[in-house]
Amino acid sequence: MTPTTPKTPYFEAVGRRKTAIARVRLFAAKQNSYQVNGKDLAAYFPVREHQALAVESLTEGKPAEKFLVSVKLVGGGISAQAEAMRHGIARALLVYDAQLRGRLKKAGYLKRDARAKERRKFGLKKARKSPQWSKR
Repeated sequence: MTPTTPKTPYFEAVGRRKTAIARVRLFAAKQNSYQVNGKDLAAYFPVREHQALAVESLTEGKPAEKFLVSVKLVGGGISAQAEAMRHGIARALLVYDAQLRGRLKKAGYLKRDARAKERRKFGLKKARKSPQWSKR
């Protein structure tokens, strides 16, 4: 039997947006780096706006340490996944340091954005769009 090696400590949290779920782990590192579903951040989010959106809470939070951010994303679209990642990183930063709460809360990164697509109703074309009306 081999001796068990101590695992590196990390700070974990879950972020959500629409149907996207991000499980985020922050590992202490020498410089900030990101790994999303086994890929580099730029490979997973090719659009610059999504990259900036995903790491916004880490840049705005300004923690004392640098982190290796490991994220597992499932569900939703690319934009919702970026926002879920931002939400998860913000929550993980709170586990790391509760002093960052004021800054992250003021920026709005701790609140789960509850907006989602409204369900389609019976007798309508979409959630609120009704069929065309004709008099005769």
